[in-house]
Amino acid sequence: MKRRKFVQNSLALSAGTILTANTAYAETSEVPQDKSQTLKGNIRHSVCRWCYGNMPLEELLPILKSIGIHAIDLIGPKDWETLKKHDIDCSMCNGAEINLVDGWNDLKFHGELIRRYTEMIPKVAEAGYQQLICFSGNRRGMTDAEGLENAVKGLQQIMPLAEKYKITIVMELFNSKIDHPDYMCDNTSWGIQLCDALGSDYFKLLYDIYHMQISEGDIIRTIQDYHNYFSHYHTAGVPGRHEINDEQELNYPAIMKAIHKTGFEGYVAQEFIPTYDDPIEALKESIKICDI
Repeated sequence: MKRRKFVQNSLALSAGTILTANTAYAETSEVPQDKSQTLKGNIRHSVCRWCYGNMPLEELLPILKSIGIHAIDLIGPKDWETLKKHDIDCSMCNGAEINLVDGWNDLKFHGELIRRYTEMIPKVAEAGYQQLICFSGNRRGMTDAEGLENAVKGLQQIMPLAEKYKITIVMELFNSKIDHPDYMCDNTSWGIQLCDALGSDYFKLLYDIYHMQISEGDIIRTIQDYHNYFSHYHTAGVPGRHEINDEQELNYPAIMKAIHKTGFEGYVAQEFIPTYDDPIEALKESIKICDI
């Protein structure tokens, strides 16, 4: 299931179970700390908002804190005050992008994108957050070289502002084989070339482990060799994009150890589609697996 489709149609497969999970917390905004889930502190945990899209933020955020999660991904300005109310960080801001397919690799979108990011970068800084997501967009018949040249031309026009406000612009790596057909930034090499061409410490990559396992594999070696280009990580089980347990092929404890050994101080965000009867239990399990 594609993220854009999933956001539009909501978590239909688990809507009923999410409501069930909410019931225990409906009468209070304060959820007791889960004593069984004491975290080690080597990994800074986050979760993607869209994966729990049917759960109101006012109910979700206290639950996250009870698990030991103090950040959430892919939240725009309208919800930032709610995050602050609950003392939850926005580990990856969104809202400046047009969508996932109309991106920086296409000149015809540059005017709109430059306007949007020019408006959003100061807002992110004022809110006290540090990262703002962006997307390459689809190829639409372009060569990778042409798309790279276009992306550099466009992004160069917003990078001085990002540097001024110390906001990192982060391009997400997607697979184009299963979830995002025709997406251009579907491999680490293209993303690294873009980073090198821009030459800014405030442009990085979101290394999505799920997507890159499908696109190219060799996850741990890539993290070891190119971690300086990655400011953020996403997780999900392969195949299926569901829980990261032992029914899928990735060894997440080993991957987390590799990330930790690089000295990474950013966030690792869970981005799987829960299938358990209780989706919060699925989230707790994933955090435990990644808490090395």
